[in-house]
Amino acid sequence: MLLAVSFSTGDGWILVAVFFLIAGSAMLALAETGLMRTSRARAKVLEDSGARGAKSLRKLVEHPEGFLAPVLLLVLLCQLVAATLVGVVAAHVFGPLGVAVATLFEVVVIFLFGEAVPKQWAVRHADRAALLVAPVVAGFVRFPPVRVVSTLLIGIARVLTPGGRTPHSGSEVTESELLAFTDVAVEEAAIESDERELIHSILEFGDTIVREVMVPRPDLVAFEAATLAEQVLEGAIKVGFSRLPVYSGNIDNIVGIAFTKDLVLAVRGGKADSPVVETTRPAHFVPETKRVAPLLREMQRGRFHLAVVVDEYGGTAGIVTLEDLIEELVGEISDEYDAVEPTVEPLGDGRFRVPSIMGVDEVNELLGAELPLGDDWDTIGGLVLAIAGHIPEEGESIVVDGYRLIAEQVESQRIGAVAMEAVDRPTLELEEETATADAESSPAPSLDGDRL
Repeated sequence: MLLAVSFSTGDGWILVAVFFLIAGSAMLALAETGLMRTSRARAKVLEDSGARGAKSLRKLVEHPEGFLAPVLLLVLLCQLVAATLVGVVAAHVFGPLGVAVATLFEVVVIFLFGEAVPKQWAVRHADRAALLVAPVVAGFVRFPPVRVVSTLLIGIARVLTPGGRTPHSGSEVTESELLAFTDVAVEEAAIESDERELIHSILEFGDTIVREVMVPRPDLVAFEAATLAEQVLEGAIKVGFSRLPVYSGNIDNIVGIAFTKDLVLAVRGGKADSPVVETTRPAHFVPETKRVAPLLREMQRGRFHLAVVVDEYGGTAGIVTLEDLIEELVGEISDEYDAVEPTVEPLGDGRFRVPSIMGVDEVNELLGAELPLGDDWDTIGGLVLAIAGHIPEEGESIVVDGYRLIAEQVESQRIGAVAMEAVDRPTLELEEETATADAESSPAPSLDGDRL
């Protein structure tokens, strides 16, 4: 009876206003969640697909600071005004109990329908929510009163925020986040695991330098400039390469590259006894610190397949081929002429043997190890030399971060292989299949030129 007597027409119109304010709060809450969950990349995909509202969406997400403050301001304004009006009506209708009724209404109704429900829907349907509200938000963000007030409040907030007045402008997606995205995409069956591996290889490709992929100097197969063309051709056929470096005096003075097809033409043309230097082509030189991505583009533009790698002193550090670069992207490339070369060889009891030229990062990935990476070494053999501080004798071991590394096949001051076992770490395990050579297989010759 009290409700019937005290409730007036004016109270009814106030409740109608409250309804529209809560509806406006719900729409703005939907906009806040939907827009903030949409990345620039996703907005571009939606725009490219021709989705309605995608153009406005892309413009908004490119500058989130432009819409976030106005949206939050209007959400707060709608909820505060709605709460105040409900308090006025409740006090008029229920008297002293009106405060309790208004509080209950504000906590349950405004939170439930003005915040929780629209935000939960936006989380589950981010694209639909963002496309739905983008044109509306773009319109009121440009509305002069809203723009002026929000700009003023943003300016005050920046002054009060530690770290200066200029907002941080970092990259939206880091490389590590992108790698994590590919892992999630595989779990959700959006891409295949092989595609993930290729994406990982492409990202790592940009950070790789020539020294990490080159054929090192001790493995080079090269010929003196005065060697007869026929002899060089026989040597090329024996090792199975189509391009071989030619030097004058010593290996640090590369004067050209001998092509097998040029040697064949020279021998068939009656120049079998001529020096090989007469048939060589110019060599291309690159520093060992050059990144492989620009080198790959240079090889494509210059149409050459082999480059001589030089160190900081101008000496020959090794060579790098187009095949070496491509293998960094797609993995090892073998043909019918390649003998099987051992990679990781299980020795039993949690021990493994790896070639000394294998990269430390690759060993860590294959065996689940945590060997240290450093600027002074790239390979597992280089790590042993750096930590030992001298050329180890065969069988000599060192302990690095809980792993025992044993030098094996030491010959002419060079480590051929390294045996590994965990000391203060969990037992090493092979985490993926590797091409382990058969005991009787002969190792493949060094890749210092393209295969015949």
